[in-house]
Amino acid sequence: MPNDLPADPIATRLAQIRARIAEACARAKRDPTSVTLVAVSKTHPAAAVEAALGCGQLVFGENRVQEAEAKFPALRPAWPTLRLHLIGALQTNKAREAVRLADVIESLDRPKLALALREAMAREGRQPRLLVQVNTGDEPQKAGIARAEADAFIRACREEHGLPVAGLMCIPPAEADPRPHFCLLAEMAARHGLPVLSMGMSGDFEAAIAEGATHIRVGTAIFGGRPAPA
Repeated sequence: MPNDLPADPIATRLAQIRARIAEACARAKRDPTSVTLVAVSKTHPAAAVEAALGCGQLVFGENRVQEAEAKFPALRPAWPTLRLHLIGALQTNKAREAVRLADVIESLDRPKLALALREAMAREGRQPRLLVQVNTGDEPQKAGIARAEADAFIRACREEHGLPVAGLMCIPPAEADPRPHFCLLAEMAARHGLPVLSMGMSGDFEAAIAEGATHIRVGTAIFGGRPAPA
């Protein structure tokens, strides 16, 4: 008997994104398992996260500590392999909550935050992986360490502060060709022997995969448009 129920939109979109990842990896002669999909669930309810979890998606991204705290601790008992990335600008006064909550913090971008995270990790006895966010376009309105300061900052985070820096993250300028920015980030990561490259979002992740992304951050292409503020 045919099933006339409408397809779950999140399941459908996830399948489409996974197919596009596989195709992009084939073009780049890469193993699809070398690319981790981070499903960006910011502003979407816990029910949307649960729908994605039911489709086998286990890695999620959130911008704000407070929002992540409202969704994810309650989900972890049923999904112990769930992994949470904090991808938004992080205030120093939220460092301890971030360390307690996240598995990966992708927005390490200034010395004061490096100190706050070091102290928070010592207090919490927990070490989430860290990514340095590089402002590859040197845009004044955008978070991220400036390109000219990035190499020294990466060394300081690792050698002076002993932080578990695993890689780099960037968000290219909205109107620019993203490829030069992805190339710049990949070259910087290679100089420092960092294995993780978080780059590429819904509109440009295929280009990021071609340039070596290990993690892509996809939100609207999975969860749909963000709900309007109340």
